[in-house]
Amino acid sequence: MGNFVNLTDLIETFGDHSVLAMGGALIGLFFGFFAQRSKFCARAAVIECCEGTWGSRLAVWLLGFAVAILAVQAIVVVGFLKPESSRHLGAPGSISGALVGGLMFGMGMIMTRGCASRLLILSANGNLRALLAGLVFAVTVQASISGLLAPARQWVTSLWMVEGGPDRNLLHFTNSWMGLVVGAAIGATALWRLRASDAQSRNTWNWAGAFVGLAIALGWGFTQWIASVSFEPIPLQSLSFSSPSAEWLMRTLSTATAPNFGFDASLLPGVFAGSLVASVMFGEFKFEGFQTENKLGHYLTGAVLMGFGAVMAGGCTVGSGMSGGAIFSNTAWLTLMSIILGAGLTYKALKSINSPI
Repeated sequence: MGNFVNLTDLIETFGDHSVLAMGGALIGLFFGFFAQRSKFCARAAVIECCEGTWGSRLAVWLLGFAVAILAVQAIVVVGFLKPESSRHLGAPGSISGALVGGLMFGMGMIMTRGCASRLLILSANGNLRALLAGLVFAVTVQASISGLLAPARQWVTSLWMVEGGPDRNLLHFTNSWMGLVVGAAIGATALWRLRASDAQSRNTWNWAGAFVGLAIALGWGFTQWIASVSFEPIPLQSLSFSSPSAEWLMRTLSTATAPNFGFDASLLPGVFAGSLVASVMFGEFKFEGFQTENKLGHYLTGAVLMGFGAVMAGGCTVGSGMSGGAIFSNTAWLTLMSIILGAGLTYKALKSINSPI
């Protein structure tokens, strides 16, 4: 890779943050395009589980997660990626935050008809309901980080903390190859369900879910690549949608206090652009507003639950569940399971009272 692109020259010419921004934009474009085409959606996957259908939406999500695990663990095994210094493993984590935040995020995900990444994808397709929910989500994230909701968030996360270090890595207690085994098992399940549902599915792009997972690995690999040659401390990270949403909110309100434009800041515009390009190319762009069967209260309440939950849990379904899950962070896996549980219970509850879902 170093022979193909002289990264040192790029950094000397444009600076670390500019190169990170360029990479973030390209990876975001890649993610946005294939997430839009594959209809990648954690909410839809949970609903299929609740209905017992185990159809294409679950298969697409499992395929993306499996590829993320396999690709990330492959570059860990060969020694290229060293995720120990990432916030998912190196920094202290919160078990209570993962549990409570994950449950709240899952509840909100059902009520807003999409997780944080899905709302951004839908917004780029002209869905104004998703755009409004995304804006409320960003405001709540910022309020939970350093605003009105911060004391409540700090109290919940402080109830059960875990120290950063090797014990936060679930693979620390097993063979280093176990991550590949887990990824292969999830992938086999995804392929089984994908083949079984292909005949009924109208989306011929289901297999593109694999590229969504690949984007997670590209994020980890790219930031590791920059960190390996930069003279500045570069945080190892991959795709996430909660903190970047809050960053864009603050950047919009006051550029004077905005952080350097880097990977996070360019990721969201890249994802939006990728989804927009895909929707226009395939004739799926369409402005959609609230209709009589849509409940504004559901969207707003769900967006607040997701925003507060995401900060407590250390990320969303992609930022914590997939990016953190791919490096086997204990709190990331706990967050993912809590999101699924919260979403499933909320779906069942709303369905039982015949409320619009």
